[in-house]
Amino acid sequence: MKIAVITEGSTKFHNADVIKALDGMGHEVFNLGMKDVEGEPDLTYMETALLAALSLNLGAVDFVVGGCGTGQGFMNAVLQYPGVACGLIMDPVEAWLFSQVNAGNCISLPLNKGYGRLAGDINVRYILEKLFNDTYGQGYPTARGEIQIAARKKLAEFSRIAHLPMEEILVKMDQSVVKRALSFPGVMDVFQTAPESELKNIVLKLSE
Repeated sequence: MKIAVITEGSTKFHNADVIKALDGMGHEVFNLGMKDVEGEPDLTYMETALLAALSLNLGAVDFVVGGCGTGQGFMNAVLQYPGVACGLIMDPVEAWLFSQVNAGNCISLPLNKGYGRLAGDINVRYILEKLFNDTYGQGYPTARGEIQIAARKKLAEFSRIAHLPMEEILVKMDQSVVKRALSFPGVMDVFQTAPESELKNIVLKLSE
C-alpha cells in the first residue's frame, strides 16, 4: 500500500513518530507533511487537507495518515473534498473499528491534544498496527458485514453527488492555498508519479 503522511505546522514535532510507527509494516510511505526541519514553510490544516485530497484523487497514494493538534480541523477540512472517507482516530480500538466498519482511505490523528511526553509515540504505533490489518473492510460484528459494506458504497456515491469534481474545486478555490500546498518540498515529486488524468494536468499547470 502507498501511504502519505501529511502533518501540519503545530504537529511537526511528532512527524518522526508517525513515520517510525509505519516502519517495517511493508508499505511505501511518502512523508509529505512538515518534518520539523529548518526553513520549511509552515502548513496549516487547510493546506494539508488539500494535499491529502489531491494525493487520493490523483491516485498517487492509497491512504493518507494526517492530523492536526486535536485532529478535528484536518478531519473537517479534508471531508470538504470528494473521494475522501476520513475518521478521527484517538486510540487503537477506534483504529481497528474504523478499519472494519468504515474502511476509509484517510485518518486524522490528534498529535498534540493528549499526546503527552510519555507513550504518545507508542499510542500512534499501536493505532497504525490495528488500522492496517488483513481483515480491512470486512465489517464488525461479522453478522453486519454486508450491511456495512453496502452503506459504505452508498456513502461514497453521496459524496460524489454532494461535491464538485476535484478538477473544478482546484481552479475555483483560494489559489494562495493551492500554491502553498503544491510548492511544499517533495509534493510534486510524488504527484508527478500519479497516473495520467485531467486532474494531474491541472495540478502540473498550477504548480508552475
